[in-house]
Amino acid sequence: MADKELARVRGRFVEKVSKALLKQLLDDLLEEGLLNDGEIDSVLKDNSNKADMARALIDMVKRKGDKASRKMIEHLEKRDPTLYSELGLSCGQPPAAATQKEQSWSSELIATTDSFWRMKLNDKNIYPVAEKSISSRVALLISNQNFSDERLTRKGAEADEENMDKLLRSLHYEVVKYKDLTGKKIDEALIEFSKHPKLKETDSVFVVIMSHGKRGIVLGVNHREEGEPDEFPVDNIYKYLGSQKCSALLNKPKIIIIQACRGESGGSVMVSDSAKVVCDDVSQSHFDENSIVDDSTRYVHKEKDFISLLSSTPDTVSYRQEGRGSFLIQFIKEVFNTCSHEDDIDELFRKVMQRFEDFPSEKLRQMPTKDRCTLTKAVFKYL
Repeated sequence: MADKELARVRGRFVEKVSKALLKQLLDDLLEEGLLNDGEIDSVLKDNSNKADMARALIDMVKRKGDKASRKMIEHLEKRDPTLYSELGLSCGQPPAAATQKEQSWSSELIATTDSFWRMKLNDKNIYPVAEKSISSRVALLISNQNFSDERLTRKGAEADEENMDKLLRSLHYEVVKYKDLTGKKIDEALIEFSKHPKLKETDSVFVVIMSHGKRGIVLGVNHREEGEPDEFPVDNIYKYLGSQKCSALLNKPKIIIIQACRGESGGSVMVSDSAKVVCDDVSQSHFDENSIVDDSTRYVHKEKDFISLLSSTPDTVSYRQEGRGSFLIQFIKEVFNTCSHEDDIDELFRKVMQRFEDFPSEKLRQMPTKDRCTLTKAVFKYL
């Protein structure tokens, strides 16, 4: 652990570090959001000499844990490679492969620090967040599990519903939840959600839909191989929540997550509990390694401030474990719990995608894709 590495070299660091280097490290850690202005002042003003400053800095960073300690070691290596080498800190930052292998994912949401909040709060490149808007957050969660055609039953979908409900609530969203809807009912649920009274005060919304699907379509629970199709067009999400239909969400980020296949192609053979013509997530019981709008005063973009994460690339399937749910929702839960206190939504989605790339099996040939991203600023949750 990096904090133990700092403890090991504390004496030699205090002896050898220069005052100029100390100030550089303090600037680096302030920029990272790992130290705040008050902590910086306490190191510089409450200590009479260089050695005391060094002790105060290293002890302060150690108390903040492994991540802060590792960041200090990284900045020390960049600022003074010679001192870094003399202190024997080569193990302070593990090799890339080892870092991925040893990544520990949190089962609960990690809260942000007050210093990080204050640093980001007045940044014009970030969508605004305020205490009042956080208390007005609302999300829509639709999960289709039980279909008229029993062959389409999505075993394990209850885990996805539970995981997303818990995650959204921990992010302070009121969750409007529906289960087992037809395509028409999904459409009606989106229209009703677009009129929710909290949308006027919220800083953002989530819409999560989990079902079977194909490209541009989410399937309703009455879908059958033969007969009338039961479908919901994904485009309707952007129409109902866009600038023309939903002025309450104008200039507010709208985060869309869809767990459903976008076609039938796949890169490997896996056991499926779905009918051949339909895909959502191919199930496994266990993973075997083997238009412009005129508001009378100005024009606004018809579709803006959206970002979507779809469970797979076009025309391909996605995968699910019967006991744990889909890989997409599992990875979203892990990444958001662990990283949303310091990463914006775009970076969180990238890390979810990276989880698929780094998954230790060639059989999980699925890659989520960010889609229709019209965000003009960064989205942070500040929790």
